[in-house]
Amino acid sequence: MTFTGRKTVVATAIAVVLIAGALVIRPARVDDDPRPPGPSERAASAVGMGSPAASVDLAALIKDREAWLREHTGDHGSWAVLGSAYLEQARRGSDPAWYPKAEKALKRSLELRSAGQGNFDAMTGMGALANARGDFVTGKKWGELVRAQSPRRWTAYPVLVDAYSGAGDYKAAEAAMERLVELRPGLAAYARAAQVYRDRGWREDATASMEKAAGAARTPAEKAYCLSRLGELAWERGEATESLRLYEAALRTDPAQPQALGGRARALASLGRGGEAVRDYRMALGRSAVPRLALELGELLESLDREDEARAADGPYTLLAGLAAKGGTQEAVVLGLYEADHGDRTSAVRRLTAEWDRHKSVQVADALGWALHRSGDSESGLEYAKKATDLGLRSADFAYHRAMMERALGDTASARRHLQEALRTNPGFSPVRAAAAKEALAAVGEPGAGGPVNVRPRGKWVAPDMSQYIVPAKPKPTR
Repeated sequence: MTFTGRKTVVATAIAVVLIAGALVIRPARVDDDPRPPGPSERAASAVGMGSPAASVDLAALIKDREAWLREHTGDHGSWAVLGSAYLEQARRGSDPAWYPKAEKALKRSLELRSAGQGNFDAMTGMGALANARGDFVTGKKWGELVRAQSPRRWTAYPVLVDAYSGAGDYKAAEAAMERLVELRPGLAAYARAAQVYRDRGWREDATASMEKAAGAARTPAEKAYCLSRLGELAWERGEATESLRLYEAALRTDPAQPQALGGRARALASLGRGGEAVRDYRMALGRSAVPRLALELGELLESLDREDEARAADGPYTLLAGLAAKGGTQEAVVLGLYEADHGDRTSAVRRLTAEWDRHKSVQVADALGWALHRSGDSESGLEYAKKATDLGLRSADFAYHRAMMERALGDTASARRHLQEALRTNPGFSPVRAAAAKEALAAVGEPGAGGPVNVRPRGKWVAPDMSQYIVPAKPKPTR
């Protein structure tokens, strides 16, 4: 070893000893806590990061903040945390009864420290609450207010992505998502990216982003959420077996997640395991009365020739009828689709027209188009169906709805193409509509032999005169 090499080795050894000594000798600090975070701390961290939290952790956080605020009523930060915890509790259980409590806590925080004073936690909480209620215009206002005051505050951008997507402004949603990924790459950003890519029809990108979100997940609740979303993406691609595997993995990770239970029921129905699907749907609805799951259960019971159960006093259609009678807008799309097929079609058109005036998303366009078709106005319905399908979202339901309108209007070729698209996208997209799509496709039949009439000339083919298009060559210059 050279002299220089010996000096390097000695210097490195001395540095290692000094660093080790500093670590050993450094006195303990007040914030040094070797204990792992408790339930309320885990939930507070998840809520602050915009990530899912476990039910037991949320309950602990809510109990802790409520007890604290009984003695410290002027703590605006704790009021904002409590409001966001109430909102997460509503999301986990799909229970809107938590929304008024969340609103009251968030407004109390804003009374103590106003939006003009920079109470960003309460402001983003109000935006997220508005989005959860389906009021995307208000959600957009809150998110843009936070962004205007603090453009680099990343918590504004999940609110903006959800609000823009719900309102149908998909370009703005994509821009907000890109900014979010730039400012704070992680679970919340990757999950929003998957949502934006799905809406644009970029399935591979959506799956890849959701897998990145799963890789960034730290807690069982976060991992179960990501697995459940991956299961939904797989089901939409028509991969029912893969979807079932992902939903079951989500339930093993977090058994208290009703979304995964409802997703597993959907996958089982696609695989023809109707009895097991009915069981899971009933269990999921027992935990949270989600209108979409109620509609799917009712249609599954119909396909199994158990319509009496669907319309019983405690059946899914009775639940949907009660929700529709309340006139709420949070689930306007699902309730409108239910009324179009099983209730008052005029009411469906009226409900969905009002929703379209507020939010011009592809989901509203598809539902309104279908309601118009079912009420007898297929021509107007087709215009909305085109708005739903032209953006790029690959939905078997959207393609089926458009095909049935085209068939009713006598456009057999287009109807055939979109029926094939629906069944190719997801062969088991509905126990009722998938079977109807197959019947309609069989009735439409294959196109006639020889292709379209205008392709094959009727007389003897004569070569066209192309002389007018031939440019004479220029003579070569002589030297």
